[in-house]
Amino acid sequence: MPDKHTILPYTPVLIKLLKGPVEYLEKGAWEQLLQYQVELTRFLQQLGLVLVLEKDDGYAYLEQMRLDEEENVAGWVRRVQLGYEESILLVLLRDMMAEFEVGDAGARELIKKRREIKEYAELFFKENPSRVKFIRDLDRLIDRVEELDFIEKIEQADLSDEEKFRIKKIIKARVDHEILENFKNQLTQYATGRI
Repeated sequence: MPDKHTILPYTPVLIKLLKGPVEYLEKGAWEQLLQYQVELTRFLQQLGLVLVLEKDDGYAYLEQMRLDEEENVAGWVRRVQLGYEESILLVLLRDMMAEFEVGDAGARELIKKRREIKEYAELFFKENPSRVKFIRDLDRLIDRVEELDFIEKIEQADLSDEEKFRIKKIIKARVDHEILENFKNQLTQYATGRI
């Protein structure tokens, strides 16, 4: 029986998981996660948490178990409510990820310039009468999605439109294939005037 001062060997990665997703790029934490996956899973279940580990995509995160039929949860994991425009941008980024995974088998990470994200998003957002305000709103949305940790700035540039972002695969957990297909169907219906 361990004494009261013994720290579990997977404590550092547990703390990281409680704060947010862990990616394969965080080498030490990722290796620790893989090494102690069974023990960590068992421990987390006792707390009402589930470890979701996507080895192929290189990310892991925690989900809360439902405690009862009313879907109450323990409240360990911070939940962030997304606005409508943030949700649309996440769906668009997820669509970019889906196209990337089908088309570019040679690269592991999807890297896009801010300009490319804005050009893609412009097709789906209603343009404000003021072009400057519209572009500023798109920049604000991209910055917000970065704050939420779905994208990561990997290269600064003199022109902000040339900054490069890595679109994180964790976005696949937030926007699954079904949500993506529903969104595309709604866009098609909208385009054909049925909505």
